Amino acid sequence: MTKKQITNLFYYLAIAAIAVYLAYVKGFIFSDFESISPKSAYELLQHDAHITLLDVRTPEEFSKEHIEGATLIPVQELSQNLSKLIGVKEKKIIVYCHSGTRSIAASRILVENGFIPLNVTGGITAWKANGLSVTTL
Repeated sequence: MTKKQITNLFYYLAIAAIAVYLAYVKGFIFSDFESISPKSAYELLQHDAHITLLDVRTPEEFSKEHIEGATLIPVQELSQNLSKLIGVKEKKIIVYCHSGTRSIAASRILVENGFIPLNVTGGITAWKANGLSVTTL
């Protein structure tokens, strides 16, 4: 192999590694949870009393706007605050953030601890884009 071929091989490997990383972060691969649309999440909240709604954004984001009935546990604090979700392990937990990335990380934490998360694709941004209401303070 020439030096140029080796360099090209490393570039291709780096691009492939970045693509795999981005697919993992966005929950497209290696996810043990379901992602649902905002409208599906809304329907579940309307018709299933055994659903918990979890907002994993920051307290500042939550205070500006949130989906009515949501419990706030920032994703950075989720592992230390799983006790706040005691009694919901047998229930589904709808998880959302701003755009969907933090809720994927939160969903992975929840799965590892025996919960059943449903990640809202696109987060509260997609929720609002679908004409669904939020509570503002």
